[in-house]
Amino acid sequence: MAYEAVWMDRDPSKLNKFEFYKMEKDGLDIIRDIVEKYSKEGFASIPQEDFNLFKWAGVYQQKPNTGHFMMRIRIPGGVLTSAQARVLAQIGRDYGRDLIDVTTRQAIQYHWLEIEHMPDIFNRLEAVGMSAFEACGDCPRTIVGNPLAGIDPNELFDTTPWVDELERFFLGNRDFSNLPRKYKMSVSTNIYNSANAEIQCLSFTPASKIIDGQEVLGFHVMVGGGLSAKPHLARRLDMFVRPEEMLKVAIGVTTLFRDHGYREKRHYARLKYLVAEWGIEKFQEELIKLIGEMPSLGDDRTVGWNAAYFDGVHPQNAPGLNYVGLNVPVGRTNSDEFDLLADYADKYGDGTIRTTVSQNVMLTGVPDDQVQALLSEPLLQRLNPNPNRFMSRTVSCTGNEFCNLAIVETKEYARRVALYLDEHVQLDEPVRIHFIGCPNSCGQKHVADIGLQGSLVKTPEGMVDAYDIAVGGTLGPGAKYNTALKGRVKSTDVPNVLEQLINFYKDSRQSDESFHQFVERVGIETMQGKLTEILSVAS
Repeated sequence: MAYEAVWMDRDPSKLNKFEFYKMEKDGLDIIRDIVEKYSKEGFASIPQEDFNLFKWAGVYQQKPNTGHFMMRIRIPGGVLTSAQARVLAQIGRDYGRDLIDVTTRQAIQYHWLEIEHMPDIFNRLEAVGMSAFEACGDCPRTIVGNPLAGIDPNELFDTTPWVDELERFFLGNRDFSNLPRKYKMSVSTNIYNSANAEIQCLSFTPASKIIDGQEVLGFHVMVGGGLSAKPHLARRLDMFVRPEEMLKVAIGVTTLFRDHGYREKRHYARLKYLVAEWGIEKFQEELIKLIGEMPSLGDDRTVGWNAAYFDGVHPQNAPGLNYVGLNVPVGRTNSDEFDLLADYADKYGDGTIRTTVSQNVMLTGVPDDQVQALLSEPLLQRLNPNPNRFMSRTVSCTGNEFCNLAIVETKEYARRVALYLDEHVQLDEPVRIHFIGCPNSCGQKHVADIGLQGSLVKTPEGMVDAYDIAVGGTLGPGAKYNTALKGRVKSTDVPNVLEQLINFYKDSRQSDESFHQFVERVGIETMQGKLTEILSVAS
């Protein structure tokens, strides 16, 4: 398959201005400049136009843009060795004020870094087979997957080799380092959709097909998912993919995005818009022209969605071994805790730590006779394998503490709201609550039972933090993004408003009815009426 880009033949007058800059300087070139120039000459030496390219190094300016950076570290599929975890802990300790965040793409995120730190960080990561490169930028970003790959009793087969193959091919590949915008992939054969397939640009999901009288295990393919201000659910191609052909398909889909994705308007430059405009049939036709004919759909083996939550102790696919899912409140941890997790992984488990898209971690390979000793470790009082109901299902983006795009602070606020709900609401059914500080939806508000998006509202005292509320999101079979309700809620009122909405669900639900199912049954008008009633009393 030829990789040569054909998009450069377009009328240059129709390209957005950032496209011209990327043609002059590939995003990957910024890594050389950071190491050889800016880290030596200091923050003041960096031209303003180059800051947009820092994303290819996995780096963003940190609010208030006066010399500090945040950095994301790729963890393909979410699997870390204890040695890698110790290096991550030490980097956080030396340069990041001990702060470590687990993100919704299974990555690790630092804050407080300075430009002088970058070469040493890059070298430390490379020494243990890790990288921050292309964790951000107009390129294939961190590949998410089943964090239990290889040990999962609920997967069709181990996807680790195939995630590794994608990572080796795309990372640092200049044929695909200048895409129209960010590009997200997932690979999983977990039957509970542990990689959130419907929100990815390209996802490979569990499937099987009878070919020549034999059952073959492989993938179905979904394209064109994405969140942000205009969310799209990914569409399934009529295609069954054997594992050994997955890379070919990924190259083909990425080539179509590179060469035909919209570069005229930056906010319109995601694969989801190309798929929506072409339609799934034309997209498949163009893909087949690149990669050749493929077998038609087999049997979809996805049976549900667990939102990538693995709290507690669970048996692995090998008898006598267990994985232990730990809750990291709103994804925020620190260097000391990461060092302890590495120690526990070596002492009690198989030497690996696994991160999830729900911002949590797992320890794996724990023998039956070591489980109790692990559970008695002091750290597991905070990173609790049996967390309180609401703290266990609360997700948050970075918020305006560090992010230039966020309107409101989210991390600590989300934690406080979860604490309030755990103190005031008794509920036997989990309700997933996601907080985001801006429309980009890094906290994946759209898939939540209750999603809250930061905003501002005018009061007699001036502008104050507020949230817009959406309800009823789910992925997997019957996937649907949540629906926004009218009525902006001041941040001071959010805990009580959520308490009343959740109690309305608790008091009115049918037996074993999830929050999403409840919203589907009673309808958005009923939920809107309830929120309006709550707000009228509060005012």
